[in-house]
Amino acid sequence: MAQVEAAGGGLKAPIRRTGRFLSEAAPPTLALFLLAAGWEALVRVRNIPPYLLPAPSAVLLRLWTDGPGLLAEGVFTLMEALAGFGLGSAAAIVAGAAMARWRLLERSLFPLAVLVKVTPVVTVAPLFIIWFGFGLLPKVLIAALITFFPVLVNAVTGLKAVEPAALEFFESVGASGWEILLKLRFPASLPYLFAAFRVSVVLGLIGAVVAEWLGAERGLGRAVLLANQNLDMAGLFAGVFLLALCGVGLTGLIRFWERQLLFWHESFLAAEELAERGKL
Repeated sequence: MAQVEAAGGGLKAPIRRTGRFLSEAAPPTLALFLLAAGWEALVRVRNIPPYLLPAPSAVLLRLWTDGPGLLAEGVFTLMEALAGFGLGSAAAIVAGAAMARWRLLERSLFPLAVLVKVTPVVTVAPLFIIWFGFGLLPKVLIAALITFFPVLVNAVTGLKAVEPAALEFFESVGASGWEILLKLRFPASLPYLFAAFRVSVVLGLIGAVVAEWLGAERGLGRAVLLANQNLDMAGLFAGVFLLALCGVGLTGLIRFWERQLLFWHESFLAAEELAERGKL
């Protein structure tokens, strides 16, 4: 009997996760379906020309016919965005660790980071194209540039967000600065970093697309630009739809890893408790 109860308890967790996934996915799926239905009805009732606003059915048809080519271009853009996101995030975490360790360095470098942030990427991207050509490198650098600041801000905040008692304990046992950083400050900063990652990974995708608009031999941004120049609105919307799917997929992947690594954090424990009570 105990074994049966244990097996039943083991089955409850996957069932709860499945039910939670369905409850989270159902509302946006229904909203998207209603939006597409209203869009289709508007185009057909008002007889809107396809070069102004294509019907969702025309966009789906374009995705079906040109899907392999668009997917190949999307993979190329995704590689640029992920490489830029990784480079920008790594640089931001290293800089954030240094700023959190030395107050003078934070006061000196943070205004420069703000200056980089407020500079529009469309003004910097042409310079990168001139300096580094039309290949992969300028796209990666632009994506890294646009992802750098959000991760830096959250890294500095998170690395400082340690409990004073824990910090005093580490110092009392003679822990080195590296040990405090790796075993105390970095774990405490993970919730802040993942919050920044969810935003920055999409910004990296935007940066890659903007860079492709200014000069590229391939990529989904270039495909969207060419479709716009040719008044191919169905192709344009198909490319934008794939970009949106990439953004949703990247955000979901970050969220997945956040759940795997931060299952111990109070925010996830509170969410699990509410789910147990049937409030989520």
